[in-house]
Amino acid sequence: MIDLGLSKIAIIGVVALIVIGPEKLPKVARMAGTLYGRAQRYLHNVKAEVSREIELDELRNLHKEVHESAQSFKDEVEQTVRGHADEVEALWDGRESSSSSSYDSPPVFADTSDIERKARDFRRKKLVRTSAVPSWYKHRHGGKTHVQSGAARVRRFRPVSVHSKTTFF
Repeated sequence: MIDLGLSKIAIIGVVALIVIGPEKLPKVARMAGTLYGRAQRYLHNVKAEVSREIELDELRNLHKEVHESAQSFKDEVEQTVRGHADEVEALWDGRESSSSSSYDSPPVFADTSDIERKARDFRRKKLVRTSAVPSWYKHRHGGKTHVQSGAARVRRFRPVSVHSKTTFF
């Protein structure tokens, strides 16, 4: 950039005053300032766009690397799963050929009545946890009967001062 010191700016101002004249100098200075501001905004926009493009390029490279590593991880997992599946099949085939007993009966699952009983118990326990306590019970045993805001609670339990009539303002 141009190195302008205070002395150089003063010389430029004196020359401009002589050449342009005192009547037109404020208009010219205002226009020069406007053009200088536009140039700065334009340069700022160009710099921002270039930096965005660089960041976008970096993000594309990062996306490519992540995609490649994810693909390699997926391939490794699939290969491992295939290997384990082959081992299980080999063991299963070996067990079926060596085993003399056959498994004709299906596996035993939970009975429907047992599932229904568990569901009923779950609903009952959930109802007990989330149900509201009746107000007569609260009155009898000293529970809270209404909700009070934090500010009201502070005012209620704040010690009474001697100068309670004075306000902050």
